[in-house]
Amino acid sequence: MSRDYDVIIIGSGPAGFSCAMQSSKFDKKALVIESHKDYLGGTWINTGTVPSKALREAAKTILEFNEQFGDQENRKPYERFQMADLLKYKQEILEKENRKVKNDFIKNRVDVARGYGQLVDEHTVEVKTHFGSTETYTGDYILVCTGSSPTAPTEFDIDNDRILDYKSILEITHIPKRLAIIGGGVNAIEYATTFAALGTRVTVLSDRDDYLTFLDHEIKNELQKSFRKKGINIKTGLKIRDVDFNPLRNYTEVKFTAKSDKDRLQVLETEHVLYLGGRKPNIDNLDLDKVGVETDSKDLVKVDSTFKTNVDSVYAAGDVIGFPRLASASFTQGRLAACNMFGIPALEVPDRIPYGIYAIPEISNIGITEKQAEDMGLDVTVGRAYFENIAKADMTNHDEGMLKLVFSSESLKLLGVHIVGDEAANLIHLGQAVMSFDGDIRYFIQHVMNYPTMSEAYRIAAFNGVNRVYQAGVKYKNILEDKEEE
Repeated sequence: MSRDYDVIIIGSGPAGFSCAMQSSKFDKKALVIESHKDYLGGTWINTGTVPSKALREAAKTILEFNEQFGDQENRKPYERFQMADLLKYKQEILEKENRKVKNDFIKNRVDVARGYGQLVDEHTVEVKTHFGSTETYTGDYILVCTGSSPTAPTEFDIDNDRILDYKSILEITHIPKRLAIIGGGVNAIEYATTFAALGTRVTVLSDRDDYLTFLDHEIKNELQKSFRKKGINIKTGLKIRDVDFNPLRNYTEVKFTAKSDKDRLQVLETEHVLYLGGRKPNIDNLDLDKVGVETDSKDLVKVDSTFKTNVDSVYAAGDVIGFPRLASASFTQGRLAACNMFGIPALEVPDRIPYGIYAIPEISNIGITEKQAEDMGLDVTVGRAYFENIAKADMTNHDEGMLKLVFSSESLKLLGVHIVGDEAANLIHLGQAVMSFDGDIRYFIQHVMNYPTMSEAYRIAAFNGVNRVYQAGVKYKNILEDKEEE
């Protein structure tokens, strides 16, 4: 049976974009359905990764300028810079990235339909356009990659004026002097450091007992030092009771109690509140149940290792299937889904993937932490390099942070890399490459690296680790010589 398209993709975020590009390279006819009437890219480009990171880069530049050259009058950044300039920069980046996606679709002959997609059967999608009309398309395969959206708070309402969400924070008209962030996830930490860099007094209020618990303990300690330096206050184990504006004091009040003391009501006065709660998959009105696509208790679409649902012609990728909810992972998932649909072999993707947190400073890691290794009963040694001891860090005034290697004490095999500091999300890839080939830390000793660079941290950390092995009783010459494979 002849159908309109080889694949119909619902959503133009990283998974949808990647699937469309890969399908076009296989000479397959692809249609992308996007619900936004003006922009492509979904949350990725319009309200999530791209705009928030663009705002972060602008704030980081201001922070670096202040730290490098100082201010004799000791003024806060919000007294010298206008939020309008930062938002203009953010908008320019957003539109530039959107044009790239649009041009890539045009160059690769990917069709785009504007409107809301809805499954009619396992090969048919109905699109309700913004003009009120309905169009129907058929395809051999369907990829559901509609992303996720934030859950609304139950204790208060978001007015997008004093109480903001992930969208309205990107349209704020001024740099606030005080900001309370409700949430304890990665986004909360990223926004906290972004606004702290602009001179805002930031308080993070979280219902969790701790935050970023997956980090290596030493990396988190370094991060906490940075928070104290920037005046970021993080309160955990809380229950938010109410958020409302107090006209008498001209402040927005956040009322909360600690889980350990539920009877003591506390009040935080702030200029604005940013709510960053949980997220839910965007599956409403897709009519997945009409074609029998299974979801779990959290409404996440169930898929197998090939990203196929229980319906053979329907695949899913990105946030709509849950963990790890990373744009970088979604790009890969979309590409692999296309390969699997059309039966074309793809390079296997390792289970270990790097994680990047775009706070100021950045945080990135891959592999196991020192504690995880100990819990697994592994005999490991660690090597550390503090950025304050790196020449490039001195030259760029980025001496905050460290790089930590976790490796086998016997084989020296690299098991984990953990970084906090400038360019951490970029630096992690050298460690990732060595780990992908089951390499050991001698790689960083035996190979010449450009100087001065931040990558020198790997060499310093490797020598630091080797010294620890040597101090444990292993002869130094035996450490550095090549070991024959058994």
